[in-house]
Amino acid sequence: MEVGFSWGVLLLIKNKNKNMLNIVGKRNIFFIISCLWVGLSILFIIIFGLKPGIDFTGGSIMEISFTGDRPAFGDMQAEFSDNTYGNVLVQPTQDNGYILKMKFISEDEHKAILQKLRDKFEVIKDKGVSNVVATSQDSNLVNIEATVVSTTASTNTTSTNDNNITENRLIEDRIETIGPAIGAQLKQRSIEVVIVVVLAIVLFVAYAFRKVSKPVKSWKYGVTAVIALIHDVIGTMGVFALLGKFYGVEVDIPFVVAMLTVFGYSVNDTIIVFDRIRENLIKYGYEKFDEVVNKGINETISRSINTSFTVLLVLSAMYFFGGSSIHYFSLALIIGIFLGTYSSIFLASPLLVVWQKMSQK
Repeated sequence: MEVGFSWGVLLLIKNKNKNMLNIVGKRNIFFIISCLWVGLSILFIIIFGLKPGIDFTGGSIMEISFTGDRPAFGDMQAEFSDNTYGNVLVQPTQDNGYILKMKFISEDEHKAILQKLRDKFEVIKDKGVSNVVATSQDSNLVNIEATVVSTTASTNTTSTNDNNITENRLIEDRIETIGPAIGAQLKQRSIEVVIVVVLAIVLFVAYAFRKVSKPVKSWKYGVTAVIALIHDVIGTMGVFALLGKFYGVEVDIPFVVAMLTVFGYSVNDTIIVFDRIRENLIKYGYEKFDEVVNKGINETISRSINTSFTVLLVLSAMYFFGGSSIHYFSLALIIGIFLGTYSSIFLASPLLVVWQKMSQK
């Protein structure tokens, strides 16, 4: 999708006089697109906000699995519809189980939840008598003798055949709890990490381009790279604000890790373009700065798109086949890297021309 969209746009902005794409000359088009995307994202964040996960708010995570068929998703959700344990988020795992995210619970509450789920969904074969669970709408736990064959309309009902009843035991794979104080500390640390990374990027880029002081100061390269990063991160956060509002998607530590990964990828892509611009400045001079910048973009655009496309192929495979634990982590990377590729080509380098024209006034 990215390659088709990018090359479709590029065909519309070809420079008639040269065999190059006139990206710098058409920069206002891309600035408008970026402003609309970032503006809408900020609006979504203000109106809907990001839905913090238990990593930041504190809470408990239970992961359970079944030795037989797991209950239907709707049946599992129905067990927590009374909100006794807060707004419980039920997520199917790739294996035969569920991940349950809820408010902070005590050990007694933990045991009560396990017992409740076992009474509801567990089927135990014991000395010719089994507990069979019928998960229809008015399902109840019933005891029947092993010689009786019982089936229900639900796909989760255990059937008997030749006096044999299949066991379906519930196994708790893990239980983790995060207190509110720890969640607040993780949130604070995440903000601090992001600030440190942004400052480090500015200083690194300024140092790397210290010998390029005309017509744009070296520190402005670093600031421009950070502007592109802000574009990428806010754009991704806007999407997750929408997902949190309508699908209950939470922002947690893996999301922060994804954003830091986008930082690194986007800066790497931007610096490659900047480096080619620096080489062209040495070779051609800076009298026609906009042409030099446009030439640098054209010389690196194929590399940027092809590299991003291969990365997105891997991330797409992770998204569709990687399981629920990395589902939204992969999605955050897909959105961030797509925006990072866009910003490094259509936003960051044209901004250098804007810096240069402003300094001339």
